[in-house]
Amino acid sequence: MREDRSPILELKGITKSFGGVEALRGVDFALLPGEIHGLVGENGAGKSTLMKIIAGVHTEFSGRFLIGGQETHFRSARDAHAAGIAMVHQELSVAPDLTVAENVFLGNQPTNRLGLVQWRRMAREAGEQLARFGIDVDPMSRLGDLPIGLQQLIEIARVLFSGARIVILDEPTSALSPPEVERLFTALRRLREDGTAIVFISHFIEDILLVSDTVTVFRNGRKVAETASAATSKGALIEAMIGRGGEALEHSYTDDLMLPQPRDSTVVLKADQLSLARSLKDVSFEARAGEVLGIYGFMGCGQQELSRILFGKLKPDSGTLAVDGTPKTFASTAAARRAGVALVPESRRDMLFHQEPVYKNISISILDRISSLLLKPTQERDIAKRQVEQLQIRPPVVGLDLGMLSGGNQQKVALAKWLTYPPKLLVLCEPTRGMDVGAKNDVINIVRDLRARGLAIIVLSTEPETVLSLADRILVLKRGALVREFKNEPVSKDRLLEAA
Repeated sequence: MREDRSPILELKGITKSFGGVEALRGVDFALLPGEIHGLVGENGAGKSTLMKIIAGVHTEFSGRFLIGGQETHFRSARDAHAAGIAMVHQELSVAPDLTVAENVFLGNQPTNRLGLVQWRRMAREAGEQLARFGIDVDPMSRLGDLPIGLQQLIEIARVLFSGARIVILDEPTSALSPPEVERLFTALRRLREDGTAIVFISHFIEDILLVSDTVTVFRNGRKVAETASAATSKGALIEAMIGRGGEALEHSYTDDLMLPQPRDSTVVLKADQLSLARSLKDVSFEARAGEVLGIYGFMGCGQQELSRILFGKLKPDSGTLAVDGTPKTFASTAAARRAGVALVPESRRDMLFHQEPVYKNISISILDRISSLLLKPTQERDIAKRQVEQLQIRPPVVGLDLGMLSGGNQQKVALAKWLTYPPKLLVLCEPTRGMDVGAKNDVINIVRDLRARGLAIIVLSTEPETVLSLADRILVLKRGALVREFKNEPVSKDRLLEAA
């Protein structure tokens, strides 16, 4: 029982504000050694803010902070690290231009007596450490060349084996396939047995219930519930998170979902026999107007490479593309955009500017249309305001820096950027990754509205629920090849997993 052990960490009456906006209000939180403590709540509920206080990222707050019963106040993340606290943030904090080994030992490279880095030892020990986590990758390869899911797994492995007494994981499974998730859970249980205290933040409530001992629910900057995982359910947690209508947003997809009759509409994009090194093999499909084509597969199945080919970021080794029946060879992303193709990538950092206001992020795709020489901020703001209202971006302040918005609202801005254009074909990679149930529901409704307007939409995702909630047809991609198509028939999460 929790009360049989003394907390390794206690927070009492924590309150934190940003620019007059209260992000946390009077929060109490306790973490025990040898415990996996799950945190759930909608985007902006305060989960990540509280964890950043623990990790020394946010240093200004009111309330009491105790480590091992002793009053503490970190002045920096370095102080937290020295106290044995490590955190994996939702947005990757890796160094993509460095090698895998350099990332594993980031800031802690092994050196000899002369202070010189021992490169061979670092590569060997990095390989051994990753092998313990089931990761088979060349330690000297450039990290940025690997799929984002594998980058995330490597960052998690680095933190888990850092020797920290308290480990905080913010959305660690968002880019992982089911086998990788199970591998992570096995490692977490092993660390728990060794006495490590773990905080596990996730929008995947099934994951929270499966791996955690205790669950705490946040809503609007407050802690509204805490319970043993075994004593609650997904429906109860959703109800506590949103305070209303939980049953309407809970979709399990354990039963069969009937896909509609395929549309006999215009073929907007035709891909024929696309191949790329070891990533894709003879991939062919069509995307039609007014239809959502789902492409499902595990991490590393070739989805990322396929999306980049469709948007001109990669050139296939062989195969062809045609838009509206006209053959196209995209030499650049600008060429793809001119042809009417838009991409929202799996990482928002690849297309958004977090230090710039919302309106600049939205208007950037059409600056050439509204200005030949001088920028027109008033016109940019007016365009952005219409998109903010239409997509219900919160807070509805176009002058606010993008980085102040929650992940779900940043994703809406990413969509708004292209909807000002608008495209013929919209390619969405992991459109609901790292979102709470309410934000996911908003994005799902936006995509359905775009489909009703006649856009051709391709959704690529490693989340079965995302594909099932959006797609009219579903293709399954496995090790770079299309192995199954579901159309006009019953389909379920289990059948997708089996096919992949």
